[in-house]
Amino acid sequence: MFSAFSSIDYHSIRSSTPAEAAVKRLSGIGEVLSGFDISAIQTQDDIARALWTLDTADKCIRMILAEFRSERTTEVVREAKSLIDLIEHARHEISDYRDGRTALSCISA
Repeated sequence: MFSAFSSIDYHSIRSSTPAEAAVKRLSGIGEVLSGFDISAIQTQDDIARALWTLDTADKCIRMILAEFRSERTTEVVREAKSLIDLIEHARHEISDYRDGRTALSCISA
């Protein structure tokens, strides 16, 4: 899964402003999450791996927000909030599934 995150920084290097770099990094995380199919989860190991991936994405988003604290624009904050909301929704679905309350769907960023 880290290989998917590794290209995110490469794209941000070509940005003209720090805010644009932050948005590109966040968009890269969104691309990773959009390919994350939680409906494929079938085992406890799958659940653990999915939660680990979501936690990693959440930490990356928070690191980007910390790194670009002075360059936060409405677009940066909106993109980060959208991704954090997606992560929370996916965590909730996984928790419901683990507790036997619902079937899983896909994340779309």
